[in-house]
Amino acid sequence: MPDNLRALVRNAVSITGGVIVTVSAVLFFVVFFIDFLGLHTNPYMGIVFFLVIPAVFILGLLLIPIGIFIERRRIARGLTSHLHWPAIDLNKPSHRRGAFIVFILTLVNVVVISLAAYKGVEFMDSTTFCGEVCHTVMEPEYMAFQDGPHSRVTCVQCHIGPGAPFFVKSKLDGTRQVVAVLLNSYARPVPSPVHTLRPAREVCEQCHWPEKFHGDKVNVHREYGDDEKVTESITTMRVHVGGGSEKLGIATGIHWHMNNVDNEVRYIATDDKRQMMGYVSVTDHRTGAKREYYAEGVTEEQLKKNEPRTMDCMDCHNRPSHAFDPSPERAVDAAIATGEMPKLPFVRREAVAALKVNYPDQVSAQQDIATRLTSFYKGTGDYNTRRGEVDRAVAAAQRAYSRNVFPKMNVTWGTYPNNIGHTSSPGCFRCHDDRHKSKDGLVIKQDCDLCHDME
Repeated sequence: MPDNLRALVRNAVSITGGVIVTVSAVLFFVVFFIDFLGLHTNPYMGIVFFLVIPAVFILGLLLIPIGIFIERRRIARGLTSHLHWPAIDLNKPSHRRGAFIVFILTLVNVVVISLAAYKGVEFMDSTTFCGEVCHTVMEPEYMAFQDGPHSRVTCVQCHIGPGAPFFVKSKLDGTRQVVAVLLNSYARPVPSPVHTLRPAREVCEQCHWPEKFHGDKVNVHREYGDDEKVTESITTMRVHVGGGSEKLGIATGIHWHMNNVDNEVRYIATDDKRQMMGYVSVTDHRTGAKREYYAEGVTEEQLKKNEPRTMDCMDCHNRPSHAFDPSPERAVDAAIATGEMPKLPFVRREAVAALKVNYPDQVSAQQDIATRLTSFYKGTGDYNTRRGEVDRAVAAAQRAYSRNVFPKMNVTWGTYPNNIGHTSSPGCFRCHDDRHKSKDGLVIKQDCDLCHDME
């Protein structure tokens, strides 16, 4: 290295930058290979390794030219001998060595920054990052996601989808959310639905074929009594799922609402949760006819405050990956039906009662649920003879609570309504209530047979 350039580099700022670059580069490569071998999965370590260390590395790189600039200014003020720009002559061995060193270091820097950018984006797009980094905020959604039907689909596949525009938008939204977490100003619970979510046709329909005719689907619902025998009652329902196909020219069943083969349904909700429909319109593509329905008492001012929306998958399947049990009764019924909770005497009644208590936190809930159920079966004399089953019932009740109630986020039973059906929330009855009327007197019917047959 020429003497004059060496003199410029020998300053506290540039030397500090060089030390930072060297240390962070070594750390990054070590961690990169550890991650490559799959030896760590901690999300907080991922933040340090793939976001913080690369940022420190870039800071170190910036400090080197900043130090040189400061040193040149100092020399220019006459504090040392006058300095000229170095003359590079590759015919001189020392200059060739210096140029070679600079070239190699530049390649190393490019490799480090490229790998860091790739791993940083990959890490921020991972389910672990989305669900575990902001643990308290996302714990309810992440818990439901892990038990949901889309647990093998990454968060970004639905919440971002393909394409650069939504990628950039999501990162900007993510920055705002990080600030909210740091300032402890985030909403409790997290608002739903996500109004900025991509249209279902751009996300859901990449996997679910909307043209397929589904016909009917048989659902079996099992409920249990609070009596000693935990009596089971079964309801069999034939659901007219239907579908639509432009090729076949058919549009039937529940999926008639959003197939857009021969109709288009649009609505205006008068609340942020889309549970109160003020206006509904149906357009027949075959004839061009359009019929508009208005809810009782709705005003033009209310409708103007909200944006119209074309009905799609998410208006009914609003909790496709983050579904919660709507009530302790439904949670316990599901646990008994699957065999997770054994049919001990009065187990349904006692488990539901334990889950309905307003506990201050998860730890207290787990302890009190165990104490309550154990004490009950000790009092009946069943504990000693059926201890294994009692322990299973306790564990099932504890899991039901931990999957559905999160006191720190103000999430409890029924916080997030599920629009599939209408037993635990309005669902279908948001529109099919016999109260949405058109100007010529027609109503959106509340006719059960439109969607299903009961057995």
